[in-house]
Amino acid sequence: MCVVTSNIISQYFPDLSSKQKEQFAQLEDLYKFWNAQINVISRKDIDMLYLHHILHSLAIAKVISFLPGEKVLDVGTGGGFPGIPLAILFPDTHFHLVDSIGKKIKVVHEVATGIGLSNLKATHARAEQIDDQFNFIISRAVTQLKDFYPWIRRKFSSKSINTLPNGVLYLKGGDLNIEISESGLKKVKQYPISDYFSEDFFDTKYVIYFLAQ
Repeated sequence: MCVVTSNIISQYFPDLSSKQKEQFAQLEDLYKFWNAQINVISRKDIDMLYLHHILHSLAIAKVISFLPGEKVLDVGTGGGFPGIPLAILFPDTHFHLVDSIGKKIKVVHEVATGIGLSNLKATHARAEQIDDQFNFIISRAVTQLKDFYPWIRRKFSSKSINTLPNGVLYLKGGDLNIEISESGLKKVKQYPISDYFSEDFFDTKYVIYFLAQ
């Protein structure tokens, strides 16, 4: 297996600052260290961290650029995806990462502290327990859309300032037409990640966007 390095991030995001490049580069050692103690990424997948987890998370940034001061909630973040890569890319946006498993949030805390992220907080909680309003809610294949939306439906700010109205950006793979139909959600848009990244891994993966409803 060919090990993918942090250089792949600069390939698709050429305007990174030196600090951002360093933060992305630091993720490998931090995740390998913490993953050996608290398994948040499958052992066979850790060598593909930059492709399967970090770059995949950053597909959201090809659909939208979060603005300074916006608030983003990452639901079911696991080890920090997609929240940590996006918090590196958008240092002036506020990210709140939540997961119902405390051990995973410990990894998030340790990684975020290790790379000096000051625009991120992580909470051991279910999404329904978070009492706050957000511009956008992000997640990576936590559950079916019909089950996911009720968790977060009342957590959107009424003020929308971005090119996309406030809503959900959800990373998911496969044929999603039936799932979208069963969700009852209206005006759901699918962005094929293969439009942005050339690796075969992304051929059947999408960023799903839908409005707060």
